[in-house]
Amino acid sequence: MMRILLQHISFSYDEATAALQDVDLYVESGAAIALVGANGSGKSTLLKIISGVLQPDRGAVTLDDQRLQALTARAIARRLAMVSQERSMGFDFTVREVVAMGRIPHRARFARESTSDRRAIEEAMKLADVHALAGRSIRAVSGGERQRVYLAMALAQEPRVLLLDEPTTHLDLHHQVQFMSIVRDRADAGLTVVIAIHDLTLAAQACDEIALMDEGRIVDVGPPEDVLTAASIRRAFSVDVVVGDHPSLGTVYVLPALSPRPSR
Repeated sequence: MMRILLQHISFSYDEATAALQDVDLYVESGAAIALVGANGSGKSTLLKIISGVLQPDRGAVTLDDQRLQALTARAIARRLAMVSQERSMGFDFTVREVVAMGRIPHRARFARESTSDRRAIEEAMKLADVHALAGRSIRAVSGGERQRVYLAMALAQEPRVLLLDEPTTHLDLHHQVQFMSIVRDRADAGLTVVIAIHDLTLAAQACDEIALMDEGRIVDVGPPEDVLTAASIRRAFSVDVVVGDHPSLGTVYVLPALSPRPSR
Protein backbone atom coordinates (compact mmCIF):
# COMPACT_ATOMS: atom_id res chain seq x y z
CA MET A 1 0.00 0.00 0.00
CA MET A 2 1.23 3.48 -0.83
CA ARG A 3 -0.26 6.96 -0.55
CA ILE A 4 0.35 9.75 -3.07
CA LEU A 5 0.65 13.44 -2.26
CA LEU A 6 0.87 16.18 -4.90
CA GLN A 7 1.66 19.67 -3.68
CA HIS A 8 1.45 22.82 -5.82
CA ILE A 9 2.23 21.01 -9.08
CA SER A 10 2.64 23.29 -12.10
CA PHE A 11 3.92 22.29 -15.54
CA SER A 12 4.15 23.85 -19.02
CA TYR A 13 5.16 22.25 -22.30
CA ASP A 14 6.00 25.74 -23.59
CA GLU A 15 6.04 29.29 -22.27
CA ALA A 16 2.67 30.14 -23.80
CA THR A 17 0.43 27.52 -22.19
CA ALA A 18 0.29 26.06 -18.69
CA ALA A 19 -0.70 22.37 -18.80
CA LEU A 20 -1.02 22.13 -15.01
CA GLN A 21 -1.59 25.00 -12.58
CA ASP A 22 -0.99 24.65 -8.83
CA VAL A 23 -2.45 21.14 -8.52
CA ASP A 24 -2.88 19.63 -5.06
CA LEU A 25 -4.09 16.04 -4.67
CA TYR A 26 -3.98 13.38 -1.97
CA VAL A 27 -4.68 9.71 -2.75
CA GLU A 28 -4.99 7.39 0.22
CA SER A 29 -3.30 3.98 0.22
CA GLY A 30 -5.51 1.37 -1.46
CA ALA A 31 -7.87 3.95 -2.96
CA ALA A 32 -8.91 4.21 -6.58
CA ILE A 33 -9.33 7.75 -7.91
CA ALA A 34 -10.46 8.78 -11.40
CA LEU A 35 -9.16 11.86 -13.19
CA VAL A 36 -11.95 13.15 -15.43
CA GLY A 37 -12.26 16.21 -17.63
CA ALA A 38 -12.38 17.38 -21.21
CA ASN A 39 -9.56 16.68 -23.65
CA GLY A 40 -6.65 18.99 -22.83
CA SER A 41 -7.67 19.45 -19.20
CA GLY A 42 -4.36 17.97 -17.98
CA LYS A 43 -5.23 14.37 -17.05
CA SER A 44 -2.47 12.62 -19.01
CA THR A 45 0.09 15.25 -18.08
CA LEU A 46 -0.71 14.77 -14.39
CA LEU A 47 -0.25 11.00 -14.70
CA LYS A 48 3.15 11.56 -16.34
CA ILE A 49 4.16 13.85 -13.47
CA ILE A 50 3.14 11.21 -10.90
CA SER A 51 5.04 8.51 -12.80
CA GLY A 52 8.23 10.58 -13.06
CA VAL A 53 8.14 10.68 -16.88
CA LEU A 54 7.81 14.48 -16.62
CA GLN A 55 9.37 16.72 -13.98
CA PRO A 56 7.13 19.50 -12.62
CA ASP A 57 8.21 23.10 -13.10
CA ARG A 58 7.09 23.69 -9.54
CA GLY A 59 5.85 21.54 -6.68
CA ALA A 60 6.54 18.05 -5.39
CA VAL A 61 5.28 14.47 -5.70
CA THR A 62 5.58 12.27 -2.62
CA LEU A 63 5.08 8.51 -2.43
CA ASP A 64 4.48 7.73 1.23
CA ASP A 65 7.20 9.88 2.83
CA GLN A 66 9.66 9.86 -0.09
CA ARG A 67 9.90 12.58 -2.73
CA LEU A 68 9.65 11.10 -6.19
CA GLN A 69 12.46 13.30 -7.49
CA ALA A 70 14.86 11.70 -4.98
CA LEU A 71 14.22 8.14 -6.19
CA THR A 72 16.11 6.35 -8.96
CA ALA A 73 14.23 5.10 -12.02
CA ARG A 74 14.59 1.52 -10.75
CA ALA A 75 13.27 2.45 -7.32
CA ILE A 76 10.27 4.18 -8.93
CA ALA A 77 9.59 1.12 -11.11
CA ARG A 78 9.47 -1.08 -8.02
CA ARG A 79 6.77 1.13 -6.54
CA LEU A 80 4.78 2.28 -9.52
CA ALA A 81 3.55 0.96 -12.89
CA MET A 82 1.81 2.84 -15.68
CA VAL A 83 -0.38 1.70 -18.56
CA SER A 84 -0.36 4.39 -21.24
CA GLN A 85 -3.00 4.98 -23.88
CA GLU A 86 -0.53 4.64 -26.74
CA ARG A 87 2.46 2.32 -26.63
CA SER A 88 4.56 0.53 -29.24
CA MET A 89 7.12 -2.24 -29.13
CA GLY A 90 10.26 -1.84 -31.21
CA PHE A 91 10.73 -5.59 -31.66
CA ASP A 92 8.52 -8.57 -32.40
CA PHE A 93 8.15 -9.96 -28.86
CA THR A 94 5.66 -12.61 -27.87
CA VAL A 95 2.88 -11.67 -25.48
CA ARG A 96 4.53 -13.59 -22.66
CA GLU A 97 7.85 -11.85 -23.29
CA VAL A 98 6.09 -8.48 -23.04
CA VAL A 99 4.40 -9.41 -19.76
CA ALA A 100 7.74 -10.71 -18.42
CA MET A 101 9.23 -7.24 -18.94
CA GLY A 102 7.26 -6.21 -15.88
CA ARG A 103 9.70 -8.22 -13.77
CA ILE A 104 12.80 -6.27 -14.89
CA PRO A 105 12.83 -3.88 -11.90
CA HIS A 106 12.96 -6.88 -9.55
CA ARG A 107 15.81 -8.78 -11.24
CA ALA A 108 19.54 -8.31 -11.39
CA ARG A 109 20.91 -7.58 -14.84
CA PHE A 110 21.06 -10.72 -17.04
CA ALA A 111 19.49 -12.81 -14.26
CA ARG A 112 17.18 -15.63 -15.30
CA GLU A 113 13.54 -15.81 -14.31
CA SER A 114 13.07 -16.98 -10.76
CA THR A 115 10.17 -19.00 -9.42
CA SER A 116 8.61 -15.80 -8.06
CA ASP A 117 9.04 -14.14 -11.48
CA ARG A 118 7.21 -16.98 -13.22
CA ARG A 119 4.46 -16.96 -10.61
CA ALA A 120 3.92 -13.21 -11.01
CA ILE A 121 3.88 -13.47 -14.81
CA GLU A 122 1.40 -16.34 -14.88
CA GLU A 123 -0.92 -14.73 -12.35
CA ALA A 124 -0.88 -11.39 -14.19
CA MET A 125 -1.68 -13.05 -17.53
CA LYS A 126 -4.62 -14.90 -16.03
CA LEU A 127 -5.97 -11.78 -14.33
CA ALA A 128 -5.80 -9.79 -17.60
CA ASP A 129 -7.24 -12.69 -19.63
CA VAL A 130 -4.27 -12.92 -22.01
CA HIS A 131 -3.00 -16.37 -21.05
CA ALA A 132 -4.30 -17.85 -24.32
CA LEU A 133 -2.26 -15.27 -26.27
CA ALA A 134 1.07 -16.14 -24.62
CA GLY A 135 2.86 -17.38 -27.75
CA ARG A 136 1.46 -14.83 -30.19
CA SER A 137 3.37 -11.81 -31.45
CA ILE A 138 2.47 -8.54 -29.73
CA ARG A 139 2.15 -7.09 -33.24
CA ALA A 140 -0.43 -9.71 -34.24
CA VAL A 141 -3.00 -9.05 -31.50
CA SER A 142 -5.81 -6.51 -31.66
CA GLY A 143 -5.69 -3.10 -30.01
CA GLY A 144 -7.93 -4.26 -27.18
CA GLU A 145 -5.90 -7.41 -26.63
CA ARG A 146 -2.70 -5.36 -26.64
CA GLN A 147 -4.09 -3.06 -23.94
CA ARG A 148 -4.81 -6.08 -21.75
CA VAL A 149 -1.27 -7.35 -22.35
CA TYR A 150 0.11 -4.05 -21.08
CA LEU A 151 -2.14 -4.31 -18.03
CA ALA A 152 -0.70 -7.80 -17.43
CA MET A 153 2.83 -6.40 -17.73
CA ALA A 154 1.99 -3.71 -15.15
CA LEU A 155 0.46 -6.27 -12.77
CA ALA A 156 3.49 -8.56 -13.17
CA GLN A 157 5.57 -5.62 -11.96
CA GLU A 158 3.78 -6.03 -8.60
CA PRO A 159 3.63 -2.27 -8.01
CA ARG A 160 2.05 -0.52 -5.06
CA VAL A 161 0.71 2.26 -7.32
CA LEU A 162 -0.99 1.67 -10.68
CA LEU A 163 -1.49 4.56 -13.12
CA LEU A 164 -3.84 4.10 -16.07
CA ASP A 165 -4.27 6.53 -18.98
CA GLU A 166 -7.58 5.95 -20.81
CA PRO A 167 -7.12 2.16 -20.56
CA THR A 168 -10.56 1.18 -21.87
CA THR A 169 -10.39 3.16 -25.13
CA HIS A 170 -9.78 0.14 -27.40
CA LEU A 171 -11.76 -2.41 -25.41
CA ASP A 172 -15.17 -3.86 -26.24
CA LEU A 173 -17.89 -3.70 -23.60
CA HIS A 174 -17.10 -7.12 -22.14
CA HIS A 175 -13.41 -6.31 -21.68
CA GLN A 176 -14.15 -2.80 -20.41
CA VAL A 177 -16.13 -4.33 -17.56
CA GLN A 178 -13.49 -7.03 -17.02
CA PHE A 179 -10.65 -4.50 -17.05
CA MET A 180 -12.29 -2.17 -14.55
CA SER A 181 -13.30 -5.10 -12.34
CA ILE A 182 -9.64 -6.12 -12.18
CA VAL A 183 -8.67 -2.55 -11.27
CA ARG A 184 -11.30 -2.44 -8.51
CA ASP A 185 -10.22 -5.84 -7.17
CA ARG A 186 -6.56 -4.75 -7.07
CA ALA A 187 -7.54 -1.58 -5.20
CA ASP A 188 -9.52 -3.65 -2.71
CA ALA A 189 -6.38 -5.77 -2.27
CA GLY A 190 -4.36 -2.65 -1.34
CA LEU A 191 -3.12 -1.28 -4.68
CA THR A 192 -3.38 2.52 -5.03
CA VAL A 193 -4.92 3.37 -8.42
CA VAL A 194 -5.07 6.63 -10.38
CA ILE A 195 -6.95 6.38 -13.67
CA ALA A 196 -7.66 8.95 -16.38
CA ILE A 197 -10.95 7.96 -18.00
CA HIS A 198 -13.69 9.47 -20.16
CA ASP A 199 -16.55 7.15 -19.16
CA LEU A 200 -17.99 8.93 -16.13
CA THR A 201 -20.42 6.15 -15.24
CA LEU A 202 -17.67 3.53 -15.31
CA ALA A 203 -15.46 5.83 -13.23
CA ALA A 204 -18.24 6.22 -10.65
CA GLN A 205 -18.68 2.45 -10.39
CA ALA A 206 -15.00 1.54 -10.09
CA CYS A 207 -13.48 4.42 -8.13
CA ASP A 208 -13.71 5.71 -4.59
CA GLU A 209 -13.20 9.34 -5.58
CA ILE A 210 -13.40 11.54 -8.67
CA ALA A 211 -11.01 14.42 -9.38
CA LEU A 212 -12.59 16.77 -11.92
CA MET A 213 -10.04 18.68 -14.00
CA ASP A 214 -10.52 21.82 -16.07
CA GLU A 215 -7.81 23.85 -17.82
CA GLY A 216 -4.95 22.30 -15.87
CA ARG A 217 -6.55 22.56 -12.45
CA ILE A 218 -8.43 20.18 -10.18
CA VAL A 219 -11.70 22.04 -9.65
CA ASP A 220 -13.41 19.43 -7.47
CA VAL A 221 -12.51 16.14 -5.77
CA GLY A 222 -14.57 13.77 -3.67
CA PRO A 223 -16.99 10.83 -3.84
CA PRO A 224 -18.62 10.32 -7.27
CA GLU A 225 -22.07 11.38 -6.07
CA ASP A 226 -20.67 14.70 -4.83
CA VAL A 227 -18.50 15.57 -7.85
CA LEU A 228 -20.52 14.22 -10.77
CA THR A 229 -23.40 16.66 -10.77
CA ALA A 230 -25.15 18.00 -13.85
CA ALA A 231 -23.90 21.52 -13.07
CA SER A 232 -20.24 20.56 -12.60
CA ILE A 233 -20.22 18.40 -15.72
CA ARG A 234 -21.80 21.20 -17.75
CA ARG A 235 -19.06 23.60 -16.62
CA ALA A 236 -16.21 21.19 -17.37
CA PHE A 237 -17.50 19.61 -20.59
CA SER A 238 -19.91 22.24 -21.98
CA VAL A 239 -22.62 19.62 -22.36
CA ASP A 240 -25.93 18.92 -20.66
CA VAL A 241 -26.27 15.53 -18.96
CA VAL A 242 -28.73 13.56 -16.90
CA VAL A 243 -27.27 12.33 -13.61
CA GLY A 244 -29.12 9.75 -11.54
CA ASP A 245 -28.69 7.16 -8.81
CA HIS A 246 -28.65 3.59 -10.07
CA PRO A 247 -31.09 1.64 -7.88
CA SER A 248 -29.22 -1.69 -7.87
CA LEU A 249 -25.56 -0.66 -8.28
CA GLY A 250 -25.64 2.05 -5.64
CA THR A 251 -23.64 4.51 -7.75
CA VAL A 252 -24.45 7.50 -9.94
CA TYR A 253 -24.81 7.22 -13.69
CA VAL A 254 -24.29 9.94 -16.31
CA LEU A 255 -26.12 10.12 -19.63
CA PRO A 256 -25.68 12.80 -22.31
CA ALA A 257 -28.86 14.79 -22.82
CA LEU A 258 -29.33 14.47 -26.57
CA SER A 259 -31.98 16.47 -28.37
CA PRO A 260 -35.26 14.57 -28.63
CA ARG A 261 -35.62 12.57 -31.84
CA PRO A 262 -38.36 13.84 -34.16
CA SER A 263 -41.46 11.67 -34.24
CA ARG A 264 -42.13 9.79 -37.46
